[in-house]
Amino acid sequence: MLTPAQTQRIARQLPFLREAPPPLIQAFQDHAFLHSIPAGRQIFAEGDDPTSLALVLSGVVRVYKLGPTGREITLYRFGHGESCILTANAILSRRSFPAIAAAEQNLEVVIVPAGPFRQWVRDFDPWRDFIFDLLSDRLSSVMEIIDEILFQRMDQRLASWLSARADQGRTLEVTHQAIADELGSSREVISRILEDFSQAGLVSTGRGSLELLDLPGLDQRAQM
Repeated sequence: MLTPAQTQRIARQLPFLREAPPPLIQAFQDHAFLHSIPAGRQIFAEGDDPTSLALVLSGVVRVYKLGPTGREITLYRFGHGESCILTANAILSRRSFPAIAAAEQNLEVVIVPAGPFRQWVRDFDPWRDFIFDLLSDRLSSVMEIIDEILFQRMDQRLASWLSARADQGRTLEVTHQAIADELGSSREVISRILEDFSQAGLVSTGRGSLELLDLPGLDQRAQM
């Protein structure tokens, strides 16, 4: 249960609540509750039956798949004002969670139990629109990942991944293994491609870090 003050604070971060009818606001206040999850904590494992949906107020969650050989690939991340579409789908379809979700940063979340979640989808347009908008937006990003995996070479995907992070600065604190986990590859393959990029003057590699030297060159490599 949330206090009125907590509900008001949450409404400032979740726009659908600001436009919600009084019955939804009251139901949200009666059934939802705040919860904290530390960084590194696994939230769901593949095959779990979700009993609630988490709406993120702060922090980041990573959702990924783990292959039979132990190789990982990131499906998506979500953070402030967002939630997990795989959890929402599992609750609505009464199926198990098909991936792994873990807290990448310390999280403050609002927990909505599965029963009220399904009931609100039936009864309240603002809640239903919020959930379906999340599903639509995230499905597009997952389809982009599938397209990359099927139709792009790994060197193109890596060049694109590096270029997309240039707004974080020219120096990225990241290991070859972490990049491999993001892209669903092996550390050896990523290291080999980065060595090629280094020889071409696109990047400079260090222990646990990469310096982006030629962003136009990386963009061009991503399109080759």
